[in-house]
Amino acid sequence: MSDPLEDFLAMLASERGAAANTLAAYRRDLEGARSVLGDLPRADRAALASLGPAWAALAPASLSRKCSALRQFYGFLVDEGLREDDPSGALPRPRARRPLPRILSRDEVERFLGRAEEEAAGDRPEAVRLLALLELLYGSGLRASELVALPVAAVPRDAPFLHVSGKGGQQRLVPVSTRARAVLSRWLAVRADKSRFLFPSRGAAGHLTRVRLFQLLRELAARADLDPTRVSPHVLRHAFATHLLEGGADLRVLQTLLGHADIATTQIYTHVDSARLVALVNARHPLRDKAVS
Repeated sequence: MSDPLEDFLAMLASERGAAANTLAAYRRDLEGARSVLGDLPRADRAALASLGPAWAALAPASLSRKCSALRQFYGFLVDEGLREDDPSGALPRPRARRPLPRILSRDEVERFLGRAEEEAAGDRPEAVRLLALLELLYGSGLRASELVALPVAAVPRDAPFLHVSGKGGQQRLVPVSTRARAVLSRWLAVRADKSRFLFPSRGAAGHLTRVRLFQLLRELAARADLDPTRVSPHVLRHAFATHLLEGGADLRVLQTLLGHADIATTQIYTHVDSARLVALVNARHPLRDKAVS
């Protein structure tokens, strides 16, 4: 007999177009639950309720993710006729408040890019590549996984757009700024490798890995006198979104640019902008130092 867990993951891949990273996360969460409950497909409500104490030490966001995986798994079993009841109502329901994303200020981004531009002035391939990576992270808001896996064919000759394959294989067009296009032209001119990937590597993946991208950014941050712990590919994506919103971008446009399936995911940036405004009032208002009687 087939394993219902494997059947569920196959359904996510085929019907919902789940990415490899998403499938790996579901597998970890479900196998973790199976290690506690034993026979996962036949677990009853009392067994699922026992997960609350077993997972008490988890962060709210982690607990919420694991419970979501289980709810979808049991919904799948019911839909497939493998169970008559859905016991997932007994799962704990943490109310995790989504934290505001970390970002860099405009001045910090300018310092970061300025350092990369200085290092790329001599057309050294490694330095030009890093500048191109930065321009696409901050200038187009790409995810790290989207960026490192870009094929050369994604860069059109006569249109200011990239063809990007996002989460779940969803395709979208992403605008590329004039300066980013200029840096990409420089990179293509000095790029020696004939790989189909825009940012090739000799590793098994065939392209630059997300881990190496993360390392390159932190090393550059240190050289630019920025705190390396505050810098990552996702921080630059957040900075792209936040700075566009501050400049008057529409939330729906931002959703399209970021490749978010749900507008609720994009709405986090309205909270970032609100937090910035509150901080500005607290720091600059003439009554900030007046004591309240």
